[in-house]
Amino acid sequence: MTMTLAMPDRSSRWLLVGSLALNLFFVGTILSLAARQYVLPGQPAATERPRTAAARIERLAAPLPAADAEKLRAAFRARESAAEGARDALNKAYERAQGVLKAEPFDTTALRAALAGARGARPAYDQVMQEILIAGASAMSPEGRGRLADWPRPTTSAR
Repeated sequence: MTMTLAMPDRSSRWLLVGSLALNLFFVGTILSLAARQYVLPGQPAATERPRTAAARIERLAAPLPAADAEKLRAAFRARESAAEGARDALNKAYERAQGVLKAEPFDTTALRAALAGARGARPAYDQVMQEILIAGASAMSPEGRGRLADWPRPTTSAR
């Protein structure tokens, strides 16, 4: 009686290699997601940005030529306390509205009042920021004003 050794066919071997590669891919994906969640939890999401007047000025100054960006920053520094105070008031108004939305039982009247407070706080912030833009743009070069005019605008839907 002779014993024959069966040679594994090549398709089984490729199936094993493919299965191993797929398992390694899934394990790597799970490990990277776990690392992002648990190792780096303090990093803000890419869409989050600081809600301060200084941060807004920095976003506006970023694409400007260096000299013009400094002129905008100088105009901001001259009115910084008024701008940050108005922005803090606006942020607090939004936080009050968020608090009302989370409260149980829900109170429509309280939400209406909180949103009215936010509407009331917005013009003061806008006015201070506009004064900063006017002062900064008045001192800028034509190139700087042109770049400032091209700042990103929020997209709105006309639907």
